Amino acid sequence: MVQASRGTRRKTRQLLQKKPRQRGLSPITREFQTFEEGEKVNIVIDPSAHKGMPFARFQGLTGVVTGIRGEAYEVSVKVGDKTKIVLSRPEHLVRNVQ
Repeated sequence: MVQASRGTRRKTRQLLQKKPRQRGLSPITREFQTFEEGEKVNIVIDPSAHKGMPFARFQGLTGVVTGIRGEAYEVSVKVGDKTKIVLSRPEHLVRNVQ
């Protein structure tokens, strides 16, 4: 038998898939958006931008921006009873409007 892949994008065939009319590169303005500390954001992974992509298990979760590390943002996400810090570039984050 062939040994199973253990890469970071394994088991994401459906999860990291774009709709047919959304295929291709995303608008460049998504890379230039800025967030303030304490702001709520949704993690929506853009599969066309590989750089700064958070791990796939955080897709669709909501967190709070806690800081900036280089060009990426630190997002505090509650997973079960634990709080995790997710590093993500701005093209994978969307403002949470409520």
